[in-house]
Amino acid sequence: MWNRLAEVPIVETDSQAPATPIAVEAERASRVLHARDQQPFPLPPHPRVITVSNQKGGVGKTTTTVNLAVGLALHGARVLVIDSDPQGNASTGLGIAHAVGTPSIYDVLIGDSSLTDVVVAHDSVAGLCCAPATIDLAGAEIELVSLVARETRLRKAIATYLDETTGKAPHYILIDCPPSLGLLTVNALVAADEVLIPIQCEYYALEGLGQLLSSIELIRAHLNEGLTVSTILLTMYDARTRLSDQVADEVRRHFGPLVLDSVVPRSVRVSEAPGFGQSVLTYDPGSRGAVSYVEAAREMAERGHTAVPPPAPSSERLDQEPETTDDGDQPDGAEHDGAANDGAGHEGAERDRAEDDVRAEHEVTQ
Repeated sequence: MWNRLAEVPIVETDSQAPATPIAVEAERASRVLHARDQQPFPLPPHPRVITVSNQKGGVGKTTTTVNLAVGLALHGARVLVIDSDPQGNASTGLGIAHAVGTPSIYDVLIGDSSLTDVVVAHDSVAGLCCAPATIDLAGAEIELVSLVARETRLRKAIATYLDETTGKAPHYILIDCPPSLGLLTVNALVAADEVLIPIQCEYYALEGLGQLLSSIELIRAHLNEGLTVSTILLTMYDARTRLSDQVADEVRRHFGPLVLDSVVPRSVRVSEAPGFGQSVLTYDPGSRGAVSYVEAAREMAERGHTAVPPPAPSSERLDQEPETTDDGDQPDGAEHDGAANDGAGHEGAERDRAEDDVRAEHEVTQ
């Protein structure tokens, strides 16, 4: 689809001219429009695996995943989006086919496929790939229950993929989650080093934030001790309402440096873009939504991830991970942080109870 903005040249302005609000907005929009001509974003020294999660629906998880991925890719990064939501909205937003029968993340979690088998390159944004989701993923929650090491299957798949793509591995892996805390989200949180939380500037979003952080703490305590909340992004900000300002102020007061300075406004263009199989950055690069997501991507890249040290090479991470036997028990000698190990069977039972605790807490809070 032809974009009328694509032919607009960058106009040189007098550097001594006063920086009016209109001039500032025009300059920001031109940076999005001509992303390839801008300075690339700083690249991380190791792949950043980031799960975009919020138990509340409708807060902009998928929109944030898609637009941050495109923003990072347009500025020099290699990005892989893993769509772990059975609705497949991230796949739709990137224009990636995800009809029934399409190789998808379901085949990785339940079958014998590797990520390499299902990853699809984006047709117009260089460096951007996606592992799509199909409707088959809706049944994965039930099928995963009976599988060995069910909560670590995505982590192992990502580790193998990074080994297979050495030299061309993605700088960022963004995992889009369903709005729940079932086994799909647990897999995403166990696989990640970081959690990015989009928060809608409304009261209900604040109410659900405490529930989400409690769930993340359970995952960290029992399944992934390296997991950390690295980024909070305020979305759907409406400057016409005092409530948006109040929510933004409270989030910044309580979470300080975790909150990005960039705020994504409520925007019609952001809502329209998925209907054309595009991100807002390619649909209308001069819109306020596009500018805001580019600024958020830039800020996230410049901040880097300093809360935890870089992970060990993927092969070492797998070697250090306790293996499970066919009956779900841990082998003799396996250790689990924070508790004395009285035997392999005790270890397996602890991990099962941890997952049950996470799911039970989610059900109670709904």
